[in-house]
Formats: sequence, C-alpha cells, structure tokens
Amino acid sequence: AQGDAPFDPAAPTWLQKRHFGCLMVNARLALLHSAFDSRTGQLSIRPPDGPPLVVDTRTEQGRALVAAYLTEFLGEEARGTPRFVEAPGHNFTDVAKKCVSIIGLSSLHALERAAGTWLDPLRFRANIYVSGGTPWAEFDLLGKEILLGGARLRVFKRISRCPATEVNPETGERDAEPPKWLRRHFGHVDLGVYAEVLEGGRLAVGDALEPADGDLLH
Repeated sequence: AQGDAPFDPAAPTWLQKRHFGCLMVNARLALLHSAFDSRTGQLSIRPPDGPPLVVDTRTEQGRALVAAYLTEFLGEEARGTPRFVEAPGHNFTDVAKKCVSIIGLSSLHALERAAGTWLDPLRFRANIYVSGGTPWAEFDLLGKEILLGGARLRVFKRISRCPATEVNPETGERDAEPPKWLRRHFGHVDLGVYAEVLEGGRLAVGDALEPADGDLLH
C-alpha cells in the first residue's frame, strides 16, 4: 500500500488500486518480478539487475525491509513510505467482488490488427487466456455461468482497460495506447471479462471453456 493509503488491516475495506503500487501510476514496477508464498510469508522481489530481496513478511523486520526497498525503487512516485499489508479473507483486486479475469485472445488479436502492432498479452494481466472463437465473444457470456476445467464461474462484468496496459512488461516504459486504440477502433475501452467463482476446481492449459447451459460459443 502507498504510505498515504487509508487501509486498516484490522478493519479492511476494498480500496481502488491507486492506493497501492500499480502499473497505472507506477510503470517502473513492471521491472520487478515478485513471488509470494502465503504459507510461509516469504516474499521475494527480483530487480532487473542485482540480487533479489527475500524477506519473511510475518516479521516486523521483513516488512520494514520491503518498505525501504520500494521507497528507494519508486523514488518520487512513492507517496510516503509504502507498507506491506494483508488481511485474511480480504481481496486486493481491481473490483470489489472477488473474481478472476478472462481474456479472449481473438479479441486481443482484433485490437492488434486495428492498431497495426503486436501487444504482449501480459500487458493485460489476465488470470485466464482463452484461444479460439471470434473477437469479443466473451462479452456474450455476461450474466451466464461457464464451465472451465473443474470450476464453475459466472461472468458479471466487462473489463475497462486503464493506463496500466500502456506499460511494456519487459521494459517498464509506456510505449502503447490500448485504451485509446480500443475507443478509436471499437467504440469502447473494454477487453476481457470478470467472473466470480461459484465452484472451485483445478484448471490446466488446454481446458475448454464452455457455457454451462450448453450453448456454443461463436
């Protein structure tokens, strides 16, 4: 969380992502590769050069090391001293409802053709990428239940893309304008959908996405 974020771990409430470190306002964060083990509390942050920072976030010392590291890395973009925050059962997501994000790669390819450039799918940070089908077919799933691997989900919202997608995940530079291109060529800024998990299950590469009512995707 940014140093000025009004987040209280003892009484957690959902906050917009601007209260935390995010690519929308902190493009340089794309240069950091992190991994977190929720069982042990171990967090590792690997910069583009130099040794990684590995800490135990369950300790005050570990959290202080994270704060100092991000304060230095973000520089003027740090609003106060960043804090490592957590709250059991709370979700730190772009929308208040607990969900996963799904992108149809056909829709992404349609945007690429219209813009005349390749876009790394990682710009859009989806939980699930689906190949096949026609562009924007995922929008037809709004309000419907879907089956994916062993899970059942309900699609409830289109994803409006923000300036985070302008950031190149390899360089940390803003070198593309997906929201502007979506608006110009398609009349909206949406790419992908949010879905809430109704029944959990194991997913694997190659699993099919199917509407629960048996209708075919087009």
